[in-house]
Amino acid sequence: RSSAKLVAPLGCLVSRQKHTLPDLPYDYAALEPHINAEIMQLHHSKHHATYVNNLNVAEEKYKEALAKGDVTTQVSLQPALKFNGGGHINHTIFWTNLSPNGGGEPKGELMEAIKRDFGSFANFKEKLTAVSVGVQGSGWGWLGYNKEQGRLQIAACANQDPLQGTTGLIPLLGIDVWEHAYYLQYKNVRPDYLKAIWNVINWENVSSRYAACKK
Repeated sequence: RSSAKLVAPLGCLVSRQKHTLPDLPYDYAALEPHINAEIMQLHHSKHHATYVNNLNVAEEKYKEALAKGDVTTQVSLQPALKFNGGGHINHTIFWTNLSPNGGGEPKGELMEAIKRDFGSFANFKEKLTAVSVGVQGSGWGWLGYNKEQGRLQIAACANQDPLQGTTGLIPLLGIDVWEHAYYLQYKNVRPDYLKAIWNVINWENVSSRYAACKK
């Protein structure tokens, strides 16, 4: 019975389609002045594209190792799968979390949940900003949903560690604090970047994610 359970996922890996770079739902310059066009172009067309390409290479090698029953190679590929897979997952969420029509505050159920779990929107904003500023080196600040507890939760992840795969929280809002996300415009002053990014947060997208994970 255990062998039968493995057939489907392995079959999916063998026959899978290659990952592709998603299109941005807006122009590179659309988030100016808060995030400039040069950053967006490099971030999307170079950095995210590299994660996608490297993920495809790692999965191809993993597929070959599976076919050979080469467990040593499968284990050695885990860091590349985690880093590049996480980079692809995280950035795919990030682009939709931003909008030229963003900013302000969320409404409806999400706002009520934020008030319930953090006391106020201002308190939530301050906490997520502080967690994001405090990430050592490179990583992400996240608002996630704890399905077991039925509440919102703030977390930080190092490097490109994906939120759900490493903490179990369902990602709602991710803030990229790798230097490539802000250095060309904000230099080493991460707090200025974090102050600016709240002006382009797409609360409709975050609210949709919240509604979907509660179903």
